[in-house]
Amino acid sequence: MRISRRAAAATAVLVTSALALTACGASGSSGGSDASGEVTGKVEGQVTFQTWNLKANFKDYFEGVIADFEKKYPGAKVKWIDQPAEGYPQKLSADAAGGTLPDVVNVSPDLAYPLAKAGLALDLEKAAGKYRGEYLDGAWKSQQMPGMKGVYAFPWYLNTGPMFYNKDLFKQAGLDPEKPPKTYDQLFENAISMAEKSDRKIAMLASTPSIEDFGRYGVRLMNDQGTEFTFNELKGVELLQHFKDLYEAGALDSQALTAQAESAGRKFQQQSVAMNPGSALDLDKFKKEAPSLYKNVGITDNVNNTGKANMYVQGLMVNAQSKVKPAAVAFAHFVTDKDNQMSFAKKVTIFPSTKGSLDDPYFTKEDGTDATRVRVASAKSLKNAVNYTPVLLSDQMKTVLRNAVAKAVQGKQSPKDALDGAVAECNRLLKTN
Repeated sequence: MRISRRAAAATAVLVTSALALTACGASGSSGGSDASGEVTGKVEGQVTFQTWNLKANFKDYFEGVIADFEKKYPGAKVKWIDQPAEGYPQKLSADAAGGTLPDVVNVSPDLAYPLAKAGLALDLEKAAGKYRGEYLDGAWKSQQMPGMKGVYAFPWYLNTGPMFYNKDLFKQAGLDPEKPPKTYDQLFENAISMAEKSDRKIAMLASTPSIEDFGRYGVRLMNDQGTEFTFNELKGVELLQHFKDLYEAGALDSQALTAQAESAGRKFQQQSVAMNPGSALDLDKFKKEAPSLYKNVGITDNVNNTGKANMYVQGLMVNAQSKVKPAAVAFAHFVTDKDNQMSFAKKVTIFPSTKGSLDDPYFTKEDGTDATRVRVASAKSLKNAVNYTPVLLSDQMKTVLRNAVAKAVQGKQSPKDALDGAVAECNRLLKTN
């Protein structure tokens, strides 16, 4: 199940479609709001609940959650709709345009943004702020939108990826295999040392920096209003200069400029690269296909200068025009409460966004299996993680950044000129969407 699902191609359509509906209001809705904006009223009526490609594998789980909710609130019923992954953003666009948006909708932050901007996503900071304390602070804040006050979805399931490293290659380079780099300065120093000791045969990394790396390095990615990208500031240029230096020293694999995640993984498996992100599935693969690597694999957090790992997050948005708001808010909260999130996390490799859940022995104690090794490492890093990827960064913008990084690393442009150009183009794209 994918966690980070970009939907930039549909963002403009969503905004355009949804804006036409902002004046419609929520006339005829049951319940109301008190002076603070909190939704009040009886939990009753039929709630339409839309998920994103989950029915095939989790039908029994969701039917159980719905049955429990209807038992708790006899006056409420839930109609579950599951949409395929392909075309999901376009389906949201059609619903927004036709006024048929479900009461509770599974969204990632990038999909929630245009709906929130158009007034179609309920501000849960006002409508259900009493529940804020139940969720991890970073998860709750991940549902904030650029340039807007409020929170526009209940945090649901989370994910992150640990970093694998080859202890034997660290040892050969004279580095402590029990102390992998934690900060970027440590990473750069270790990477240069490894390249020198191996006569440029072993690189530390096989990928260039993504927007997440800029975030973890401490770069300001956007202005506070969410109207302009800012990753070309001094700190961003500094990071890119470091990667250029790594490339020139042989500490960044020569294929990093064109490599996909899969090819970077192969480099790690072939033991020509010392560090690479991965998952429990990768560990199982190493065990079968590369036993000499498997016995030397260490697991650590991705390096960062902020002390906070990156998280991928899904949420449940409540339709601001729902005619059954009290029931919709109650159901969205029910699905994302501690018990139901914990139950879901034991059925699939995801992590709950609720406070205290990650302290459960399921996430803290290893049992010798690969799945547990990765789960424990990931859960530890998620407690104070944040979502570094701006919700307004489209796939097209990611390509712009990736191309600029490649030019700078190869020396075709200075890091400053490359990032200045990337920011200018991304801001142009931002204004046209």
